[in-house]
Amino acid sequence: MLMVLLLVSLAFAAQALRARRLLYSALWLAGASAVLATAFYQLGAPMVAVIELSVGAGLVTVLFVFAINVAGEENLAGPSVVPAWIGGTVVLVAMVLIGALALPMPGPGAAAGEGTFAETLWQARGLDVLVQIVLIFAGVLGLLGLLAEAAAPLDQPAAHEIAAERQRQLQVLERTAADVKPREEVHV
Repeated sequence: MLMVLLLVSLAFAAQALRARRLLYSALWLAGASAVLATAFYQLGAPMVAVIELSVGAGLVTVLFVFAINVAGEENLAGPSVVPAWIGGTVVLVAMVLIGALALPMPGPGAAAGEGTFAETLWQARGLDVLVQIVLIFAGVLGLLGLLAEAAAPLDQPAAHEIAAERQRQLQVLERTAADVKPREEVHV
């Protein structure tokens, strides 16, 4: 089970590197972090799993999406800074080292002194989790503010069309009023 989780996390991380858009990369990275948090829990480190899940998959993803929306998403034209064969070699060496460290470890399950995932999340680390939830919520609200309409509602094209139509109606009324006014003067 642990090897499956590590392979899925590795696949998500590879997709984060291969994605053409930064936003998709941030979402793949969040998925890799969530699967990695599950692997940490399987290795008997529930507190590390909680922190990885809330910070790695939650807060960091919100910050990445925020930064991408603020800075904009530009396509970089030109060659890569690092040649592909060097990057591939570094990734392969890292995979071998991580695999060598992960394989001899004891089987799944929490440590003897540790509780279940839910107990660790809501009791032992309850205040930390609540603070992180507030930070993530604030980040999401900030993103919604950024993604909201850039112009005020009255500055939208539909509002301009309605204002132009009312201006035309007002001009027609002024012309008819001007035409009616001389006739009234004649009768007076």
